[in-house]
Formats: sequence, structure tokens, C-alpha cells
Amino acid sequence: MTQIIFVSGREPSYVRNAVILRGLRINGANVVECTNASKSYLVRYPKVVGKFLLKNKKDCDAVFIGYFGQPLAGIIRKLTPRAKPIIFDAFLSAYDTMCFDRKKFRPESLMGKYFYRLDKHSCEIADKVLLDTNAHIDYFVNTFGLERERFQRVFVGADDSMFYPRDVARDNKKFTIFYYTTFHPVHGVEYMVEAAKRVEKHEDIEFKLVGTGMEYKKILKLADTLKVRNVKFMGWTDFREFPMEMAKADVCLGGHFSDIDKGKRAISEKAFEAIAMKRAVIVGDNPANRELFTNKENALLVEMANADALADAILELRDEEKLREKIAEGGYRIYRDKCSPEVIGREVKEIIEKTVDSAT
Repeated sequence: MTQIIFVSGREPSYVRNAVILRGLRINGANVVECTNASKSYLVRYPKVVGKFLLKNKKDCDAVFIGYFGQPLAGIIRKLTPRAKPIIFDAFLSAYDTMCFDRKKFRPESLMGKYFYRLDKHSCEIADKVLLDTNAHIDYFVNTFGLERERFQRVFVGADDSMFYPRDVARDNKKFTIFYYTTFHPVHGVEYMVEAAKRVEKHEDIEFKLVGTGMEYKKILKLADTLKVRNVKFMGWTDFREFPMEMAKADVCLGGHFSDIDKGKRAISEKAFEAIAMKRAVIVGDNPANRELFTNKENALLVEMANADALADAILELRDEEKLREKIAEGGYRIYRDKCSPEVIGREVKEIIEKTVDSAT
């Protein structure tokens, strides 16, 4: 039985970590966790390293560093016997997130250079690096000057213990659009609000928007300025309630809808969760989404940063029930074939085993 020490910077319940952990165990891997669910990184990282120090690394086959592991990678490499391979799930670029998505630091600033080096070094010390899309792999190869052979794509997927098709009563008088967000710029929530305004004359259409975060006040102000009446801002609710809200919806929005480059390289978690629940989903038309989705087969793809295109897509799915059902069925098929924890866990386990074989 393959024995893996699993280390992660984010909590084990975070979607990327949770799907891989569940998938590995479903596929018979013996996973020893060094994780922590504290809210603060300053608390979480020392506790994770402390747990790792106490583990017997000699008996494990490999060490897996999950998300967000960039700050841990160098430390874990030093504490791991050289003969034991490290598989690192980079998942996203800290440099890209902090400098270009959230724009916290200028790329040429001291902190910008720090995050650049953090991404590059954490990938260099790993024997194999996982990313969620080929578009993301292209970014890492071109931005950090890394060898393509170092990387392998593994989709994010969705936890099927939470997200699965459900038969629930719906309000037949309403056509409900569901979207949840942390209001980061990459999500492009403003385009959803503007699209809602454009379809406002259709009184049966309602939007349920769950979440708070970075641009929450900005979006509320926009909705107030536009006098949008068909969007229900629900604030943040328990994540465990999301599946029921999605099940009640006619359409789920997957995004990303902004024109920020990061959004073109990633398939959102909410898109995976929507197809896991057999709901029709609208996503941005970008290279990442096209790795998984085919327009009008398993998703409706719309031009990014275009409220008119999003509004037209919503009306099309409202008016064409058969298309809506076709997309929902098609999305669920690709989820089962490519994105379930069982499939992802099998894929990750095979990557680990091949990496271990190559190291011996």
C-alpha cells in the first residue's frame, strides 16, 4: 500500500485539498496528514511543520505538499530524506495572485520579487508539480522558466460527498440563477450584476448571490447605482448549505467573468460543483474552460467581461429547456468521467507511484 505524508498550507477542508485527500483514500492509499485548520497562516504553518517533524519519514513512499504549500516547500524538502520524492500541488501562482489579480504589490517591488521566487523555488525543489489546467502549466513554464516535463495537469473536481444530484422542490414561477463568490476581482461579479439589470424586464428571473469579500461594498454600490431589483445579496452562509441552493437553481454561474488573465487559466471550483450536481452552468469562454467544456454540450460558454453576452446566455437557457437539460446531463457525464474524487485520486496516486519508481 502506497504510504503518503500529506502536508498543506491551507486547511484540509479547502476544496482542492479535500478532493485529493478523499480521492487518494478511496483508491487505497495510506495517507498520513500533517494539516491544520486554524484560520491564521501564522498559526497554521508552525503547527503543520511541527506535525511533520514528528512523523517517521523513512517509512513513507513520498511526501505530497498540497495547497497552499509554497511557503512550506523549502522547509519540507530540508526535513525530508533526499531519497523520498516530493509531489507539490502548486494549484495557483502566489506571484500572479498578489501582483496581478489582487494587485497588492507591484511585480518589481521587493514583495513582488519575493512571491516570484517563492513560486519558482517551490516548483524547483519538487520532483513533480501538479496544476489544475494546461493553461496554468503554460504560465508557469513561460513565467518562471521551468521545464514542462516537471508538470502534470490534475483537474480540481468537486467533493461528491457534498455535491451530487438532488431532487428538490423548485419555485416554478421563478427562473433562478445561483452564484457564490468571495468578490475577488478575477470573478467579475460586476458583469453578473450588469447582466441582471439587462434582463430585469423579465420578472420571472431572479439571482441569488452568496458571499462577501474584497469587492463586496463596490458591487453593492454598483447594484444600488443601477437600481438592480432582481439580485438577492444573501451574504455569506454555511458552505454546507450551498448544495441545496444550487439544487434549487435553474442555472449556476461558474465564471470566471472578468478579463483578468488569471481567470483565463483556471476552471472555477463552483463550475465543478455545478456539474457534479447536474445543474446547467455558464462559464467564461477561455483556454482553461475549453480544456473541459464544449459549448452547448456540457456548459454554455460566454465572452468574458461582457454583460450583454452573459445576459443573452441566461435568456437562452431560460427559453430553451431542452438545451438546459442537455447541458446539465453533459456536464454530469464529464464530472463522472474526469472530475470525481475517485478519478482524481486514482490519477494523483498513479503520478505519485510513477514518481516513486523513478526515484528508486
